[in-house]
Amino acid sequence: MSRSSAVKHQAAQTHPASEPDEQAWANDDRAHELASEVEAALELEIADEPYPQLPANHQEALRAELQHRLGAYLSAGRARVVITDNLRTMMSVKRGHGVYTFRLHHMFIDAPPAMLRAVVAYAEQQDAEASEQLRNFIDANEDVIRQRGGPRPFTVDVEGRYHNLQEIFDALNADYFGGAIKARITWGPRTNRKRGRASIKLGSYTVEDELIRIHPVLDAADVPRHYLAWVVYHEMLHEVHDMPIVDGRRVYHTRAFRQAEAKFDQYAEAVLWERQNLEKLLNR
Repeated sequence: MSRSSAVKHQAAQTHPASEPDEQAWANDDRAHELASEVEAALELEIADEPYPQLPANHQEALRAELQHRLGAYLSAGRARVVITDNLRTMMSVKRGHGVYTFRLHHMFIDAPPAMLRAVVAYAEQQDAEASEQLRNFIDANEDVIRQRGGPRPFTVDVEGRYHNLQEIFDALNADYFGGAIKARITWGPRTNRKRGRASIKLGSYTVEDELIRIHPVLDAADVPRHYLAWVVYHEMLHEVHDMPIVDGRRVYHTRAFRQAEAKFDQYAEAVLWERQNLEKLLNR
């Protein structure tokens, strides 16, 4: 039987103007008492319906549509939307640099206009009536939250500040692979990075998850699209090229892999840009 939801209130923290702030809506196994400050989280029980497995291009279309809908209600700035399958946090908002970044559980994809207006009202004004609407909406959609112990969730985070990974992936898939690549793609975690490192992993491909992650250091105005596309193309090749074990070690980049990599239209330009700018990337 479902437990009743409780609202957790937290005092709003003061941040410098250059720092984004965040509010989070969450669920947990224990109820919290009501306090008298800004509402920051919702607590609810987790149900057992799995996350819908949709093709990556369909996920991106739904995300982009939701982003457009939310942006229409903002009084200032622009919206950036990340769709999640989180178990605990149903909604969080970060504000900074003229952008509202909404991390929303996929239950919000089909939310009616009134609910999206509540999301924006809460993000912009911490409106109490809007927070109550959101609490009720999340309670009503409890059945779409994954059961604990289910498949590892995948967070759709493809639209960066400067580059959209899904657009690049889809173009490469059509031009070089005939649409055969099944992998999904996302930016890696956007965490504080240590500058002056000796090396950096700009991309990765996980065989088990069929997932490509791209380092967010490449989401920058001075990183040309063709270079980012080359990094994505490199990771896509891993899906179609064998990784044999030779002398007890796995070979990720065989001769055939390197030959295919060189077929990228702007291969020479990409290699040259990397040589000229690698140190800059290492120090970001």
